[in-house]
Amino acid sequence: MALLLGIDTGGTYTDAVLFDEEKGVIASAKSLTTRRDYAIGIGESVASVIGSAEISTADIGLVSLSTTLATNALVEGQGGRICLILIGFDEAALDRNGLREALKGDPVIFLTGGHNGQGEPEAPLDEAVLISELDAAGPITAFAVASLFAIRNPEHELRVREIILARSENNSVTCSHELSSKLDGPRRALTSVLNARLINLIHHLITSSESLFAEMKIDAPLMVVQGDGALISAEIAKLKPIETILSGPAASLVGAAYLSGEKDAIVSDIGGTTTDIAVLEEGSPRLDATGATVGGWRTMVEAVAIHTVGLGGDSEVAAVKSGFGLAVALGPRRLVPVSLLAMEHPGLVHDALDVQLLRERWQDSFGRFAFAVGRESAHLATLSDMEAALLAELETGPKPLDKLITRRRQLSALERLVSAGLVMVSGLTPSDAAHILGLQDSWDRVAAEKAAILFSRQKDIRGQTLANTAEDVAQMIFGALVDISSETLLTAALGNDPLLKREEAVTMLRASRQEAPHPLIKLDIGLQLPVIGLGASAHIYYPEVAARLKTKAVIPDHAAVANAVGAVVGQVRMSAHASISPTDKDGYRLYHSGEPVDFASLDAAAAEAKRLLTFEARALALEAGAAEVQVTFDRRDNIVHIDGREMFIESHLDVTAFGRPRIAR
Repeated sequence: MALLLGIDTGGTYTDAVLFDEEKGVIASAKSLTTRRDYAIGIGESVASVIGSAEISTADIGLVSLSTTLATNALVEGQGGRICLILIGFDEAALDRNGLREALKGDPVIFLTGGHNGQGEPEAPLDEAVLISELDAAGPITAFAVASLFAIRNPEHELRVREIILARSENNSVTCSHELSSKLDGPRRALTSVLNARLINLIHHLITSSESLFAEMKIDAPLMVVQGDGALISAEIAKLKPIETILSGPAASLVGAAYLSGEKDAIVSDIGGTTTDIAVLEEGSPRLDATGATVGGWRTMVEAVAIHTVGLGGDSEVAAVKSGFGLAVALGPRRLVPVSLLAMEHPGLVHDALDVQLLRERWQDSFGRFAFAVGRESAHLATLSDMEAALLAELETGPKPLDKLITRRRQLSALERLVSAGLVMVSGLTPSDAAHILGLQDSWDRVAAEKAAILFSRQKDIRGQTLANTAEDVAQMIFGALVDISSETLLTAALGNDPLLKREEAVTMLRASRQEAPHPLIKLDIGLQLPVIGLGASAHIYYPEVAARLKTKAVIPDHAAVANAVGAVVGQVRMSAHASISPTDKDGYRLYHSGEPVDFASLDAAAAEAKRLLTFEARALALEAGAAEVQVTFDRRDNIVHIDGREMFIESHLDVTAFGRPRIAR
C-alpha cells in the first residue's frame, strides 16, 4: 500500500508526516518555514521523514499540503497589486463590506453593463472603456471581475475575462460568480479582490513545491486543503487561492478529530502568527455557511466556522498604557523571534543588543532588526525610491532598526516593505519568553534575555519601569498569552449567543480570577467541552488555559503536526448550486453556472437542475483529484402560505460530489 505524505507550511514551522492508512502516522518532522523560498523548509521536513522512516520516494502515492499562507497574508495585509473591474456598479459599492479598504488604493475600472435579478442585461457591456482603462492600469499581478447579478447570468464577467486574456500577458483573472453563487455583489467583489491578491503568493508556494518534489523523484498527485477541510488539486488552488484561507485550521480540525478520538470538543491551534479556534461536532468541523472572516474581511468562502486571532508564539510584543501603568499587548503582527535570528546571525544580534543595553534612554527601535525576505514579487516594480533604497540595504543582511531607520519617513517605507512581504522584522515574542522561562530550548536564550531587559526599561507616566528583570517580562508575556487565549476561547464558544454577550462573559472571567473575590456574589464561568490543544507550543500554554476555563486540556500525540495529519485523511468534496424562481408568465426560471433557462413547470426545472448540477459537481470533483465519486442531492423549496393558499417563492438546489483523492500506484 502506498504511503501518504502530509505537509503543513505555517508562519513559523513547516511540518511533514508520513501516513499509512492502516498504521497511522509512521514518521513526523518539523523545520523552520523559509519565506524566501518555501521549498527549502518543505524539503528539509520531507527529507527528514523519509530518512527516519527509511523508505523510498517511490513508496509515496499522494502528497497533500495545508497552509496558513493565505490566512496569514490576509491577517498581515500582504499580497500583490490587483485591478478590480466592476460592471454595473457605481462608486458607492466600494463603501460596502470594506471593499474600498481591501483595495488599498489599487485601481478600479467601472463599466456599464451587468444584469437584473432575472438574468437579463441591464445595459450593453462597455468594452471600449475597458480596453482604454486596461492600458492605463500599470503593473498588475492579477485581475478581479464582479458584475451586477453575475450569479444570475455570468455573460459579462466571462466576456471581460476574455478581453483581458487577449490583451495582457497576465493570465490571472478571478470572476466573482466562480467563487460564490450567493447574492450581494459588493461582497462577491471583495472575495474576488482577496482571491486576486493572493494568487501570486499561493502560485509561488505550489510551483516551488512541485519543482522540489520533481527533484526528490516523488511522482504523486499534489493536493491542497481547502478552508472547509476538503482537498483540491494544486492546479485549482493556483486559480482559487481564496479557497485555501483557513486551510491550516481546517486541516488541524480534521487532524484533531483523528488524533484525539474526541467527537465533541473545542479545538485551539496556536501557531506562530495566529490562534485558530473551532468546534468539533460529532467528529466533524462546524462550518460557517455565511462565509469565512479573516483579517477583518467577511468573504463568501464556505469554510470551517473558525475564530482566528493574530495571536501566536511569534506575535509582536508591545507595552501599552493601562491606567497609570503599562501592560503587555500581543499581536496581531508576526515578528521573527530575536532568539531565532540570533541563531543565524549571533555576532550581529548580540553586538547590537549589547550596545543598546549601554544606552540610558529607551528607543522604540531597540531590540528590533529587519531583513529582506529575498523572494520575487510584483511589488518590486512599484517601489518608491526610499523603499528601494531600504530594500537594497537589507539585501546585504539583517540590520538593527536603530541603525537602519534614521528618519521618520523611512519607518513608513519599511512598513510598506513589510506589508508587501519583502521584509520581515525581528523582535521580542512569546517564543522568546518561553526560552527565558526554560519552557523551550531550541534557540538563543541569552539573546532573548537581552531583548527582554531592553523591553523592561520602558517607563509609564509616573516614571516607573515596566519590570525589573527579563524573567519578570517573560512572565508578563506568558500571562498575557494565557489571558488572551482563555478569553478568546470563551468568546469563540459563545458565538452570537443571545443570552450572554461576549464582552459580558469576558468581564465575568476576569472577575472570577481576581485574588480578592466579591464579598456577596460568586462568579463562576467556564467551558462544558474539553479543549484540544494543537501546535508546537500547545503543551506550554493550554493546561493553564483549560484550568482557567474549568475544563480539561487534551494534547494528543502528534499535536504539533496535526495540520499535516489532517491534510492526508480528508476527502475531495465539490458542490454545484442552482436556484429556481417564478417568472412573470407563470413559468419557472433556472439559474445556474450558465445562462438562465425557462421551463413551464417546477418539476421540469428541478429535474434539469439535478441533471446539470450532478454533471457539473462530478466533473469538478474529478478535476479536483477525486478517484471515485459519490453524489448527494438537496432541494429546498421556499413556500409561503397566504390566505390559505401556497405561494412558491424560490427553490435552492445543491449537488455535492465527494470521494478520496487519487493515489498513485
